[in-house]
Amino acid sequence: AFTGTYGVNYGRIADNLPVPGSVAKLLAAAKIKNIRIYDADHGVLSAFHGSGVEIVVGLGNEYLKDIAANENLAMDWIKENIEPFLPGTNIVGIAVGNEILGSGTDQDLWEALVGAVRNVYDALHRLHLTDRIEVSSPHSEAVFGSSFPPSAGAFKEEVLPYMRPLLQFFWEVGSPFYINAYPFLAYKSDPDHIDIRYALFEKNPGIYDPKTKLHYDNMFDAQIDAAYAALEKVGFDKMEVIVSETGWASKGDPNEAGATVQNARTYNHNLRKRLLKKKGTPYRPKMAVKAYIFALFNENLKPGPTSERNFGLFKPDGSIAYDIGFNGLVPSSAPSSKFSLKVTLFTAQLPPAPPKKRLFDTLHLA
Repeated sequence: AFTGTYGVNYGRIADNLPVPGSVAKLLAAAKIKNIRIYDADHGVLSAFHGSGVEIVVGLGNEYLKDIAANENLAMDWIKENIEPFLPGTNIVGIAVGNEILGSGTDQDLWEALVGAVRNVYDALHRLHLTDRIEVSSPHSEAVFGSSFPPSAGAFKEEVLPYMRPLLQFFWEVGSPFYINAYPFLAYKSDPDHIDIRYALFEKNPGIYDPKTKLHYDNMFDAQIDAAYAALEKVGFDKMEVIVSETGWASKGDPNEAGATVQNARTYNHNLRKRLLKKKGTPYRPKMAVKAYIFALFNENLKPGPTSERNFGLFKPDGSIAYDIGFNGLVPSSAPSSKFSLKVTLFTAQLPPAPPKKRLFDTLHLA
């Protein structure tokens, strides 16, 4: 459910983004073939009809308890938000929840995750869609109790009662382990002790893992191998790890170390080069790393620190935020006449659709 190794997260918590049809054209020009969205917005899914882009849709955290408790709701959600768009829109996955385990205090939500995943999968199975659509659930680094050196990667004890049955189910149905891996967040939390060159894929001494005797020259690979180590410790050493989010903020608050345009460009440029080589990590050298970059656009309505609103690769007018090598696009500092994608494609947001009674209101979550 992933063409090649490079994808992008298309979040939409903003009031100045181009219409979805224009975004589909932008992705075609940039040759991006994989995206994740954080809901199942009908306008987006319709806009990508016939594009061939592989889309992972999101089932929001707010639905999990109800869907875990009622398998009919899972079927209703799929019949309303997935089935009508097939096969023209290439939906290849459903991410059930986002960063549920390891953070927050809602234990009932933790408990609901595996039940919701199972009910969504069972509904897909009854509709004969499991060969086409994969079920997953992305996790944050908060699920790990330790991750350095990579061989020490291990899940938190309090997460294990919920993680084990989830992993067992994913293993049975052939789903990968999705992790949101951000060297930026690690560096921001400890800039005095982390070499920024190590976080940015630049030349640096790297780190040595004494247990595996492996050398790491970048944090991204180390974070992935820490996930592999954690999976191995609980008996899932053959499960694939896919990075569901990674990126670098181009702007931040004064206390957000490293959040600059230059660092964002360096990270995303070097990451793209690394992914296009289709190579593995030191611990899993034959398993090509796949990742979704966060994010397609800056999202000006996201809450939190300034960095949260400044992860975008592209500006709302379709110009690039900084040059990381996409063909046919040039930096936004150049004269607008040189843009291959410009004003004619990127217009104001579509007016709201007329009210329509729906079983589920798709929320713009990212």
